[in-house]
Amino acid sequence: MDAEETAAAIWSRMRALVLERNERKKDVVEALGMSFLKAKALRKVAGKTLTMRDLTAELTIDKPYTTLIVDDLERRGLVERSVHPDDRRSKIVTATPAGLDAARLAERILSEPPAGITALDDDELSALDRILAKVDSAD
Repeated sequence: MDAEETAAAIWSRMRALVLERNERKKDVVEALGMSFLKAKALRKVAGKTLTMRDLTAELTIDKPYTTLIVDDLERRGLVERSVHPDDRRSKIVTATPAGLDAARLAERILSEPPAGITALDDDELSALDRILAKVDSAD
């Protein structure tokens, strides 16, 4: 197997590890009782106050869908919408305390490493960390 084929095989295993065998999206959906896209929107807003336009761009969806998502999050008491102080035509979205709690729960679930990672010894974890840092810096 040449280097390109080996890289493709490794990438395939990494994708399967994260997206198939240890996907945390389902756990987030069940814990929060909402779609993963709504949970993602909530996590974005919990990180910083965003305009509706900025949230639309961050989620890479269209404006009407963003409005539906924010409407639902607002009904649940997880976000609040208000007029932008510098542009009355623009709305800003802010997480409520309940929204911050829900976003933290989603982050905890998504951050939980799979058993295969926690089973590695210190040397293996260090090696994996170095490799991933090198891969990350190449992008």
